[in-house]
Amino acid sequence: MKVAFYAPMKPTDHPVPSGDRALGRSLLRALRTAGHETFVASRFRSFDGRGDATRQQRLQVLGHRLAARLVRRLRHPATRPDLWFTYHLHHKAPDWLGPAVSHALDIPYVVAEASVATKQSHGAWALGYAGSVAAIEAAAATIFLNPVDLAGVRAVRGPARADECVPPFLDLAAFAVAASASAADVPVRSGRARLITVAMMRPGAKLASYRLLAGALAQITSPAWELVIVGDGKARGDVEAAFACFDPDRIRMVGFQDAPTVAAWLRASDIFVWPAVDEAFGMALIEAQACGLPVVAGNGGGVAGVVASGRTGLLVPVGDAGAFAAAILRLLTETQLRRRMASEAAAYAKSEHDLPAAASRLDAVLRRVTTEYRQRAPIEPAPTAAR
Repeated sequence: MKVAFYAPMKPTDHPVPSGDRALGRSLLRALRTAGHETFVASRFRSFDGRGDATRQQRLQVLGHRLAARLVRRLRHPATRPDLWFTYHLHHKAPDWLGPAVSHALDIPYVVAEASVATKQSHGAWALGYAGSVAAIEAAAATIFLNPVDLAGVRAVRGPARADECVPPFLDLAAFAVAASASAADVPVRSGRARLITVAMMRPGAKLASYRLLAGALAQITSPAWELVIVGDGKARGDVEAAFACFDPDRIRMVGFQDAPTVAAWLRASDIFVWPAVDEAFGMALIEAQACGLPVVAGNGGGVAGVVASGRTGLLVPVGDAGAFAAAILRLLTETQLRRRMASEAAAYAKSEHDLPAAASRLDAVLRRVTTEYRQRAPIEPAPTAAR
């Protein structure tokens, strides 16, 4: 099939790295691995992070204009897609393109990673909320990588509508090659256990996680450990301040690194640690397990969907620094447990979160949706797209 791909939250070629961008790229790769001819329909970013009603109105108007332009360009048989696929849809980043274009071209509209925040129905993002809910209702199918959002979307769509769960995933074969290629750039362990975390340094939840991590590590005086922090961002100064109480030789901040070097750092470490305050699920948790690292993380959001608690890591209540410290200390002192979890982590990531399995699952969803949609009567073009 020819699939039009769109990410209203953040284009897949956005210069700022994030788990969101990584997952968007992985979805594109999975669709192509399944044999679909996939193209990015638009780089239009509908994101409004401030709750600015005027900005949301402008984005809606611009989105309608772009939708009409896309309809004119894509209705030709040579360019017409068989299906529209939107990734990451919510009140801060509604889809003003996909529903209108899909309606006008009479093709199925599929959404991956949709969420509904009911409290925003009359809040600062009321227009974005209305647009996102309308898109969710128009979808022929919704695909969930984070099952936490499933209940909210079903409340909008109804339990009888098509919803599919596909676990978050990465191209683990490519990740393993990247780790090997950059191994020489990473210092060997110093003789003490090496903890590692990989996360952007942003105000809000990310900074809260860094501060909780520092508070937990301050409780562990023995056995000896060192921490590698991979990441950068606007809150770097605050993160540095959070770890200023530790001896400098115990905290190594290596800043932003490319994917091969991140993989190499993970391979050269012993335990991945991340408190996961307000975390969706965390692609870095999958990367760490793929590199054979047991995980200590906060059990919030969709984290339990990517870490097998008790098998590949230890999950603790989010925000509990004492429990987080105790879990790290357990893996530091129980060597056999750490080794067993390391082995299981790599096998778990391969079986549950690798690209081939995800490609097969996505392919099955798209083929079913397309077959069902073709059995429906044709519809008239949408007035919005025709303007």
